[in-house]
Amino acid sequence: MRIGIVCYPTVGGSGVVATEMALALAQRGHDVHLLSYDRPSRLRRGVPGLRFHQVAVSAYPLFRYPPYDLALATRMIEVREEAHIDVFHVHYAIPHAVSAFLARSMCGDNACMPFVTTLHGTDITVVGSDRAYMRPTRFALEQSNAVTAVSQYLADETQLVFGVRKEVEVVHNFVDIERFKPGPRRPWRERPDQERVLVHASNFRPVKRTADVVRAFAAIQKELPARLVLIGDGPDREHAMAVASDLGCIDKVEHLGMQDQIQDLLPQADLFLSASETESFGLSMLEAMSCGVPCISTAVGGVGEVIGDTGRLVPFADPAAMAKAALGVLHDDDLHQRLSLAARQRAVDHFATDRIVAQYERIYARVLG
Repeated sequence: MRIGIVCYPTVGGSGVVATEMALALAQRGHDVHLLSYDRPSRLRRGVPGLRFHQVAVSAYPLFRYPPYDLALATRMIEVREEAHIDVFHVHYAIPHAVSAFLARSMCGDNACMPFVTTLHGTDITVVGSDRAYMRPTRFALEQSNAVTAVSQYLADETQLVFGVRKEVEVVHNFVDIERFKPGPRRPWRERPDQERVLVHASNFRPVKRTADVVRAFAAIQKELPARLVLIGDGPDREHAMAVASDLGCIDKVEHLGMQDQIQDLLPQADLFLSASETESFGLSMLEAMSCGVPCISTAVGGVGEVIGDTGRLVPFADPAAMAKAALGVLHDDDLHQRLSLAARQRAVDHFATDRIVAQYERIYARVLG
């Protein structure tokens, strides 16, 4: 098939999944064309069958905000005409699904450009539920040839918030189990001071509550030797580091910033911490699980669908509960080993790339008739 994929280039889950999917589809023999306003961070060069198309947005003085949605619709038509695209797959509803509908309308034939919309979370729970965007989001979903959500939680929320008549199919996110795999992690009993390594990876937006991760870590490191590694960057990074300074654990918190090779860092950790206010899936947790790293997370959104019984869920906005759960694992070598093996096995059994991408291929085939 000739497949067009539209996504944001940022390090959030939607951009990562869309880019990894483009790579996987190309490796499975499809002709794949990835569209975005910048080169996605996970996009590797030199992959046969995969081509990147940048969406150029003109900034005229007349426009206070450049009309990206119009530029994207135009670029989608151009790529369709150049590459004879069979189906587009747009990740994140706003504005990608709206742009896809506009592009199809400009073709003058509904059959000329079928498109699948995948919902990733905040496009529904935050952006799409904003009154200014609710009606166009609902309309774009109804016009999609198929709609998928990355968790049952998000599918249910979509039906609740928008009342769409179209079925919302659940297709979970996936992980490359060959790239994200356990490494040679030394047992903490053999380390200097028996130091435990905890990790958190995100885009450091307020919804990720990174400061709560730091608060939980501050309590953990009072009980046993520990170090917290923060991966990623965003608006809440300085606040999180300030909290670490205030709590007296700044010398045990290491901020690595954006990392292209996160698969080399995760296997070195003993636990992954997530304190999100909402999380439709939790891709960074899945990548940690695939590396054999158990997760301690707030019990929000679709997180339970990801980690199952291979980690621990704690109440939202309760760093003390997170610290207690983490200490229960970090004090028990046997329990940690069992959770580590179970986390890896769950990633392999339920979320491996080939398993999930094959689900999307079946949806494409159905849409194309």
